[in-house]
Parts: sequence; structure tokens; C-alpha cells
Amino acid sequence: MKSDIEIARSIKLAEIDEVAAKCGMPTSELEHYGHYIAKVPVKLIDRTKVDKSNLILVTAITPTKAGIGKTTVSVGLALGLNKIGKNAICALREPSLGPCFGMKGGAAGGGYAQVLPMDKINLHFTGDFHAITSAHNMITALLDNYMYQNQDKGFAMKEVLWNRVMDVNDRGLRYIVTGLGGKTNGITRESAFDITPASEIMAILCLATDENDLRRRIENILLGYTIDNKPFTVKDLGVAGAITVLLKDAIAPNLVQTTEHTPAFVHGGPFANIAHGCNSILATKMAMTFGDYVITEAGFGADLGAEKFFDIKCRKAGLQPKLTVIVATAQGLKMHGGVSVDAIKEPNMEGLKHGLANLDKHIRNMRSFGQTVVVAFNRYANDVDEEIEMVRRHCEEMGVGFAVNNAFAEGGAGAVELANLVVDTIEKRPSAPLRMAYDDNDSIEEKVTKIACNLYGATSVTFSAVAKKKIKMAEELGYDKFPVCIAKTQYSFSTDPKLYGAAENGFTVNVRDIVLNGGAEMVVAVAGDIMRMPGLPKEPQALHIDIVNGEIEGLS
Repeated sequence: MKSDIEIARSIKLAEIDEVAAKCGMPTSELEHYGHYIAKVPVKLIDRTKVDKSNLILVTAITPTKAGIGKTTVSVGLALGLNKIGKNAICALREPSLGPCFGMKGGAAGGGYAQVLPMDKINLHFTGDFHAITSAHNMITALLDNYMYQNQDKGFAMKEVLWNRVMDVNDRGLRYIVTGLGGKTNGITRESAFDITPASEIMAILCLATDENDLRRRIENILLGYTIDNKPFTVKDLGVAGAITVLLKDAIAPNLVQTTEHTPAFVHGGPFANIAHGCNSILATKMAMTFGDYVITEAGFGADLGAEKFFDIKCRKAGLQPKLTVIVATAQGLKMHGGVSVDAIKEPNMEGLKHGLANLDKHIRNMRSFGQTVVVAFNRYANDVDEEIEMVRRHCEEMGVGFAVNNAFAEGGAGAVELANLVVDTIEKRPSAPLRMAYDDNDSIEEKVTKIACNLYGATSVTFSAVAKKKIKMAEELGYDKFPVCIAKTQYSFSTDPKLYGAAENGFTVNVRDIVLNGGAEMVVAVAGDIMRMPGLPKEPQALHIDIVNGEIEGLS
């Protein structure tokens, strides 16, 4: 089997105007980034068409380091739907350079179910991530300058809540001291770096409904508290207009194509373990304007990405998904069934059987939101039919649709079974109106507790002294009406990354910090040991990336 990048290079791309024309998009409105990428102006979103489109969420069982292939299934489903004559578009997140050069490698799908051109998408693409990084750090620089220039007038910050970001995994920048040296170097203070996908600017871009809403949200970013305990925002700094200028191009969704030349939007890239993990509302609505079926994915397992998709994105955007697809793999299920990672490629019916408890818990959780669920079994080359049939029978007993996805190896033809199941299920048993995990008027503690206890399976939730202080600040600012975004490990329902399976032996979720996102209009509850700036592994993917005879290698 060829590598992802070899497959991507073997496919002759269609001109982006040709791709756009397939779904009735006016090509004269596109802003071209070369021959195969374009930005689409927000003004083309049509609410009446959005309301008629069938939105499908692709989520997954709890991920393992062996991989699940959620993006591959999302692209594959779009290919399969187009293969059976449906007008389908996928709406995905942009990859981050951190994981691309760190542990994960590329994030544009895999095999014959990719979005293209994958090398550009995985690297600098249209510059959205750089614009977000620049906008975030411009605010930091302007805040530091404001404090420096006004210190003689008695202005001082009691607490600065706004850090810096960069799109590289760099553990050495998690906690830093700035302003060292002479007086003209600024005010000496502690600061920190988060990775760009965790930036509030990223969340704002993905949750904004238009340019005016983008500016409004930027104005409302809470930067910290002055010496007399007054909140200090970007509006107080007076630079919301300048920051909006930096993002004026980034707000437009990016149009690309799949391996079979069908349209795909790739826009925004928050991580679901440290942020809300969904592509932009604008890209999703743009896809729904031009596609009868729209497939979108939410990061990591359903306890993280899907919960935030419903409770944050759908709550704010008024979206109503018709169906949720849960992706499962034999390797992932076996790992959750207690099989060691070095043995999960070998047949193990007993381990697979025990691992089904993880799938079952995700199914129950999705049903609690009113969602109709189908399971997509993402097939790997070493999977055996006996194991696949066990999962199929189990899903039938659960009353859940089941289909094997083989789009990685076969493209759209390998996703026809899944596509037919999805269409049939939406026609006969579409999801009920969304039931959220909590109410807007619940307290922050109640919101976190309802997610942790009802969805994760925790027996209790504790809040550190720092978290309690931040919750009080949130209440004073009126932020307690915002949705909550729990940042925790992606590898478990709990905050222990090694507690695989369904994590049903009883555990406590400890919230050690609260991040106040006044512009994104959400409260981030940081649970366990999760880091908002990842580190690099012992052998980063960067060691395998190179240019050979003008061609990029290792970006897969």
C-alpha cells in the first residue's frame, strides 16, 4: 500500500473552479490561493438552504495511540454519498503544525479518503493559523506596551490572564518570564505559551457568525484585572479593529477537494482535549448551503468532541444534526478491552468483547442528546472477518446501525455500505431535537458536574482553590451563563489517560483551573494534568519529514 502522500501525489487535481461548480457555487466569488484552493466569502451562506441540509456528525470511541481514523471516515462517507448520487460535502478542521511535526503526522484523512492538496493543508495552507497566532500575540504585545507606557500614570495590572501562543509543540515555553533586562525591555512579569489551537482567538474564529460578530467577540476578550480590581478587556485596550483586520481573510472558509474531486471545506482547528474541537460554524453553514448532506467531525472521542459539538457549537449556532456516526476499530476496541498495544493487531475475540463496553458507553451518551446513532467500523488491513461480525452482531443487539468503512483502501466505493446506511437511517429514523447536557442557567459547577457524572461516569467533581476563585470571577462578570468546555485527556473517560475501557470503577474529576473566555463566550474547565502546550515525543515526526528531489516525504 502506498503512503498517504504518495497517494495524494498520484491524483491529478481538478481546478478549484471546477470543484466549486459541481455544487452550484458561483466561481466568480472565489478568492483563489493557487489553482486548487480558494476562500469562499461568508456572504454566500444562505440560511434557508442551511435549514434544508442534512448535517451528520462523525465522532468516535475513546481514541488510542493506534489511531481511529475519524477524518478518514468523514471524507470516506462524503465520497460514498457522492458515489450513490447524493450531493455531499465534508466540513473539517485544519491541521496544526504541532502534531504534524510531533506525534501524529498529517491530519487530512488517509489512503484514498483524503482532502487535497494534503501537503499544503498540513503545512501553511491559506495562513489561517498564522493569522490567528499573529492576532493573539499582537494583543499580548499591545497589552504589554500599554502597561509599560502608562505605568507612570498609575496604571498597573493586578493579574494578567492573557498569555501567548505558537503553533509548535514546545514544553520549554509553558511558563516563562518576560521583560528581563533593562527598563526599556518592558515590565518584568510571568507569562506562558499555549499552542495556537488552544487560543481564544481560534475559538472566536470558529464560533463567530460574521465579521461584526468576530469584532464584538474580540472586544469582549478578558485580558486581566487592573490594580483596582476592574476587568480589563480588548475594548479597553482600544485595538479590536486592528485585530479584526488581521483576521479579515482568515474568517472566510477554505474550499479544497477530496481524492475524488468532491468539494470539502477545511477551516479552523481547535483541539477537543484543550478547546472545543470543532471546525468553524461558518464553514459548516457554507457546506450546508451548497450540500444536501454535510459531514463534519469533532475531535477525539465522543466524550470530548461530540459533547462540545452539541453543547457549545450547536447551542450557539442553532444546528440540529440528523445523525451521529461513531467510528470504531478492532485495534481500538481491543486496547480498551485490556489487550496490550503491541498485541492489538492480532486476533483476540475476548479482548474485543471486553472493549465493546467503551463503544456502548459512547452510544448511550449520544442517545442522551437525542441522537440516532450508527457505527462505522473503520477497517484496517489486518482485521479478520470474525471480529468484524462480532461487532456487527453486538450493534444489532443494541439497535444500532452498523457498516464497514473501507474508504482508506477503496475510496468512495469502500464507503457505499456506510453511505446507504446513513441515507436510510436519516430518512426513516432521524435524530430527535437536541437535548443538551445542561441548561444555560445552571451554575458552572453544575454544568461541569453534569458532564463529568452523566457522560464520563465520574462519582464526584472537585474544584481547586484557584478554580473556585476563577468561578467567582466568572459569576461577577456574567460568564456563568456561558457553556463550559472541559479540557482533559483524550485517552480516557476519566482524567487518567491509562484508565481505558468504560472507566466505570468510580473516579473523581478534579478541576484545577478555570480559563475565562469572554470573547469565545465559554468557560474552560482544566481537569487533571492536561497541558495547553503539548511537548514533543522522544522521536518526533519531524525526524521523518524531508524534501527529496523536490517532493515532500514523511508528511502522513
